[in-house]
Amino acid sequence: MPNRSRCTWCGTDPLYCAYHDEEWGVPLHDERALFEFLILEGAQAGLSWFTILKKREGYRRAFDNFDVERIARYGEVDVARLMADAGIVRNRLKIESTITNARATLALRESGGGLDAYFWNFVDGRPLSNAWKNIGQVPASTPLSDAISKDLKKRGFKFVGSTIVYAHMQATGMVNDHTVDCFRHREVAGAAQRK
Repeated sequence: MPNRSRCTWCGTDPLYCAYHDEEWGVPLHDERALFEFLILEGAQAGLSWFTILKKREGYRRAFDNFDVERIARYGEVDVARLMADAGIVRNRLKIESTITNARATLALRESGGGLDAYFWNFVDGRPLSNAWKNIGQVPASTPLSDAISKDLKKRGFKFVGSTIVYAHMQATGMVNDHTVDCFRHREVAGAAQRK
């Protein structure tokens, strides 16, 4: 779709355009996929999203396709294996936070819900829709992402600062931050209205 106007952040790389056109901002309710985005957004800290997107398949392979139960059982042998895996960002704190976050996710499930119920409860189950004219207007965090970040940290999650949480909200469609000139803004808003 080369003649369609897109959010300027996605550039022209086919991988980035496919992510923008097919995933970013679409309301997501799949537990595994929500966990995947939480981990990938945390892995992005200090890096570009495109760097993480190019390593996404490496992450899926290395982390058992983001199977929370399996990751929660990882130990030092797994950390060592992951530290040697060039298919992911080899940062010990980020790797260990994935294991910690898997365990925190299981605890969240045991307390009567999962990631889907947890995240979507903050927006009453309906995506927030913004109408930004340009990328410069899009915030890096909001009072809502501040509140979610604080709560996640209380629950033992790591690498869940407000900026990471807001990126997660954008990626998983809790908020529609496609700019109004982007062809996906109307499509994503329309899909949310039909639900």
